Amino acid sequence: MERIRIDKWLWAARFLKTRSAATDAVAGGHVKVNGERAKPSREVAVGERVEVRTSVDRWTVDVRALADRRGPAAAARELYEETPESAATREQRRLEAKARRSLGADLGARPTKRDRRRLDALRRGERRR
Repeated sequence: MERIRIDKWLWAARFLKTRSAATDAVAGGHVKVNGERAKPSREVAVGERVEVRTSVDRWTVDVRALADRRGPAAAARELYEETPESAATREQRRLEAKARRSLGADLGARPTKRDRRRLDALRRGERRR
């Protein structure tokens, strides 16, 4: 296998959950191959650079291997190598999103009455034990 459709490769590399979602993303202009907008039938080969924009992240990766079947996540990570710039940008966005969360957003479960009072005091700038 020397070349494979870009939508099939994106699905196998686990950038998108379904093959139809990968096809829609490529058709919608969210995927570029070597800096050019791609069509779903565009074939990709080892060594090409792929830029993928999902609802959450932007990835810039170099294709290292080809696969036409979706396998485990560990095998999918072997299909590409992320560029250092892309990794740094994604990490920066993750840290910014974490800093933007409101107080108490990381509690997870519904707060107890005591927890709620502590959060209210923290939001008002008081300190309560």
